[in-house]
Amino acid sequence: MNAPLTKAELARRIRAAGVSHVVDASEGRAAGAAIYTLADPRDLAAVRYVGQTRAPRRRFAQHLAAARLWLPDEIPWWISSPRLRPLYEWIRELHRDDFRLPVMVVAEWVERASDARSAERALIERCLRRGSALLNVEAERAGPQIPLF
Repeated sequence: MNAPLTKAELARRIRAAGVSHVVDASEGRAAGAAIYTLADPRDLAAVRYVGQTRAPRRRFAQHLAAARLWLPDEIPWWISSPRLRPLYEWIRELHRDDFRLPVMVVAEWVERASDARSAERALIERCLRRGSALLNVEAERAGPQIPLF
């Protein structure tokens, strides 16, 4: 096991990862809201989370900050909603494994804000059909309703 990173070392790694770990795989113009996935860098097809944002690099950094990777291993007590903890526990687990960080892949851009939520839900449904073990709260609700054929 590697020695833990200091908070300053971790901050530098997260800033650098904002460039290398945020990938725009969309074919559209980068405008409006980005619909994105988070995945393990060893298997980008194994999507663990789907979200939306207007600023992908900033949102990526927010996810990592919320995981508080500099704190010792324990239940993330700082996450107010227990339903959100699995995402941040996954990010912390990934980081414990050789300081890996998730990769954010922008799947598409949606110009109208009113379309972002439905585009996010559609991607959640596609990921669930492919068998992704999503950590989204919405996936928990949608899962049983989606036919797996």
